[in-house]
Amino acid sequence: MRDNHGRATFGATGLDEELEMIREQFRRFADEKVVPNAHDWHLKDVLIPMEIITELAYMGVFGLTIPEEYGGFGLSKASMVVVSEELSRGYIGVGSLGTRSEIAAELILCGGTEEQKQHWLPKLASGEILPTAVFTEPNTGSDLGSLRTRAVKVGDDWEVTGNKTWITHAARTHVMTLLARTEPDTTDYRGLSMFLAEKTPGTDEVPFPTPGMTGGEIEVLGYRGMKEYELGFDGFKVKGENLLGGVPGQGFKQLMQTFESARIQTAARAVGVAQSALEVGMKYAEDRKQFGKALIEFPRVAGKLAMMAVEIMVARQLTYFSAWQKDHDKRCDLEAGMAKLLGARVAWAAADNALQIHGGNGFALEYQISRILCDARILNIFEGAAEIQAQVIARRLMD
Repeated sequence: MRDNHGRATFGATGLDEELEMIREQFRRFADEKVVPNAHDWHLKDVLIPMEIITELAYMGVFGLTIPEEYGGFGLSKASMVVVSEELSRGYIGVGSLGTRSEIAAELILCGGTEEQKQHWLPKLASGEILPTAVFTEPNTGSDLGSLRTRAVKVGDDWEVTGNKTWITHAARTHVMTLLARTEPDTTDYRGLSMFLAEKTPGTDEVPFPTPGMTGGEIEVLGYRGMKEYELGFDGFKVKGENLLGGVPGQGFKQLMQTFESARIQTAARAVGVAQSALEVGMKYAEDRKQFGKALIEFPRVAGKLAMMAVEIMVARQLTYFSAWQKDHDKRCDLEAGMAKLLGARVAWAAADNALQIHGGNGFALEYQISRILCDARILNIFEGAAEIQAQVIARRLMD
């Protein structure tokens, strides 16, 4: 299909009128509020302005799939895919703002007590509170089962000590979904618990004002709009009522339940980045003249654009199918892993080819495609590295 600007979105949802209305709404928002500013945010390495977050909250992004009884819209995972794709087409950082709320909400819906659902979900849905996911540690990477950050019971509450890294959007958030070891005699996934750890949002001058918690920024190549941090906890206090589910030792199981949704959402972000690369590459190929004709008239250039469109369509359809499976309560860890693995590769290939079409200009920081390439690179790493996705897929093939 083509949108109102004549851009091709191959493999879009087609006959689903509701999803296409959602797509148009968020595409318009991205074109008006995100695309004109994204490159400047990237080059200046600044946080996405709070006005953008406020508008997204007003549009319902943070409560999209949260059930209506808990203050959300109760929409499908497919709608989340469309929204994530369109916002990420504008800028991956904006498309990723909803990821943290999606992870937190899924954790609470799957593993929380009724009291926790009633307390936290409406606040997440409205954007009143912003969450961040605090899982990874310096020496664990993908091996989450070997986490060493520990939580010790002190009276009715808990005290957390340890180090975390690659924590996205950590400074100005209100609550952390924090994975820590509550059974000190264990060394694997058993004995891990999930906490809804409250913190005070920071400022540029004092990013981490909460007692028992310190942090420092990690300077990164791309994916800059929310910033990455390493965190240290030393006797950081968490209320006893904020142990997810109220029973210790369930953290790893609770986290695993969220991976399907998180990977589907990440696949959607990848498709959005790939679409952005296609559109930027196409425009440059149409506008740039060499030897008296537009670049797009050269077969090698046209061939790159054609393959981008083909690969994006395949990745988009696989992502939609994964969401459909999830919406119909079907197991989809295989499909979600495939969608994430393929989407990340397609985004990187599209960005790389679009940069090549730009020639030397693609290597210049002033051109958008240099940012899109940097942003695309993260997709093969976070939410499960490509190697982990391949391992999950191969294991299922052997079932």
